[in-house]
Formats: sequence, structure tokens, C-alpha cells
Amino acid sequence: MAHLQYLVFNNEKIPMPASYLVELSDVEADSSGVTEAGTTQRDVVREGVVQIRVTFRVSSKWLGRFFVYKKLACITVEYLDMETMSPVTTQMYMDGYQVKLVHDTSYGSLWEVSFTLKEF
Repeated sequence: MAHLQYLVFNNEKIPMPASYLVELSDVEADSSGVTEAGTTQRDVVREGVVQIRVTFRVSSKWLGRFFVYKKLACITVEYLDMETMSPVTTQMYMDGYQVKLVHDTSYGSLWEVSFTLKEF
């Protein structure tokens, strides 16, 4: 049985993430907030803006590939929608890029790479 493909960047299949968290948020207009009466007023101008927090454990090769994607202003991302379990394509950018050395051997290194993909 084949595993699910969670992420594709610019038509390149990305390795299986160690963690994968999809968050949906709303964008509110400046007119949103608390009224003089103390009630909350929401003027939502956009619903369901996607943020995906991921962590990978990868070789030096994939560490280099992720660094190339980090430099791009825009990435076409195909991600697995957890509600429908089907792929969705959107434009995103990478934020909060972190790298940690997990293990180093004479054969190569294992790296932990974490970042957040944010939808435009």
C-alpha cells in the first residue's frame, strides 16, 4: 500500500514529514473588534487561510533542497486537505525556517528541518 503524499512543492514530491499540522484562520476587516456596548463584531473578508506547520528528518541532500525553497518568494504547494483527504493546490511562502542537527556519522548527517507554509 502506497503512503499518502502530504506535500508537493513546484511539482516536486516532498518526503514524508515527521509532523504535519494544518491550521485554518480567518482574515478580518479593520472594522472588526469590540463595540462600545462590549460585544464582538467580526467582519470576515476571507475564510480558511491555510498555514501548515511541518517538521522533517532529512539527509543533507534534502536539507539543501529545503534551503532553496526557503529562498523563493512564492511556492506552488499541493497539500493534503485533512477534511477531504484530497490534494489542494495553492500559492504559499515559507516562514520560521529552523534546522537542527540530529545525528552525525561518517556516512552523513540527519537533520531536523521545521517551517511553516503560509498561504497568500
